[in-house]
Amino acid sequence: MSYNHGKEERKWQRWKLAEEKVLRACGMDESTIEQLHLWDRAMFNSDRRFYEKLQDTGTYLDSVTGNETPPEIYTVENLLNDIENAELLKTLLTVDKLTLQISVLKMNGYSTNEIAVLVHLTTDAIYKRIAVLKKKLKKFQR
Repeated sequence: MSYNHGKEERKWQRWKLAEEKVLRACGMDESTIEQLHLWDRAMFNSDRRFYEKLQDTGTYLDSVTGNETPPEIYTVENLLNDIENAELLKTLLTVDKLTLQISVLKMNGYSTNEIAVLVHLTTDAIYKRIAVLKKKLKKFQR
């Protein structure tokens, strides 16, 4: 987004008037207030010169990743609600809830040993359930 001098100027003016009002209420003399005004104006001008020349173009990766943030899926319901393909949803609904829970845990980075402890199954049973799920989802792979 480019620098908008008018908007920043108005924002600075509002801030400066409010500050000077407080300083006058506290009894500060006008010469000191004027000196502070000049210093703050010099800082504003310095910042303005910097931000006017700054080109905030970003990178290609920023634009690609900035547009789509992946949804956070922590439950089976979140997983099923996030699926847009009707056939894929129908296929996943045929799978039992525990297998879907295993897949959600796998998506969140849990190891097979950790999942086995959490769902009270052996690691071999976890691998078997994942293999069955992969076989059902084979037609949806790209």
